[in-house]
Amino acid sequence: MDLIKFFQSGGFFMYPILLVMTLGIAIAIERFIYLAMTQRATEALWKRLLPMLKARDVERAHQLIESQKTPLARVFNYGFARLLNKAKRETVEAAMEEGVMEVTPLMQERTHYLATLANIATLLGLLGTIIGLIDAFTAVSTADPAQKAELLSASIAVAMNTTAFGLVAAIPLLLMHSFLATKTAKLIDNVEMATVKCLNLTME
Repeated sequence: MDLIKFFQSGGFFMYPILLVMTLGIAIAIERFIYLAMTQRATEALWKRLLPMLKARDVERAHQLIESQKTPLARVFNYGFARLLNKAKRETVEAAMEEGVMEVTPLMQERTHYLATLANIATLLGLLGTIIGLIDAFTAVSTADPAQKAELLSASIAVAMNTTAFGLVAAIPLLLMHSFLATKTAKLIDNVEMATVKCLNLTME
């Protein structure tokens, strides 16, 4: 009940902040699910590919990755297409690097929005407070002198609610951004490490 009163007393800017926070949480949940599923799929694919690569059975490995849609499979598709044509290591390596460059933005997609939304929530909170204070001083200027102090303190308390709510929205969004950025970087590192291992195993 107190939360409802707190929200209602904050004024109009509480609603945009709530919208920003909801959007940020939705993006964070989608990115977390995508990264978790991609990480599991990458590990499972590498586990199946490793024996084939050790045996240098590139044809079977190529058939396996053609049925996959993970970032690692897309990267390997670039390299295996050259491997099957007996290309030099430099050519295969360049092809895989091209694949890594292509899939990296897909893995980083939308995560950076969380930091932007956190900043927007903070700024909306400050803007709401400033407008609330302007309204408060305007109302107090025409009030009875005996009631000015009481009206001003009450108005300032209400105006500060938007700043508080903006920070309540921004802090979790920044934490989620940091967590997801770290998780994304780890996944990219795993893909890059797998490509190096693949080159070393097949091009010795």
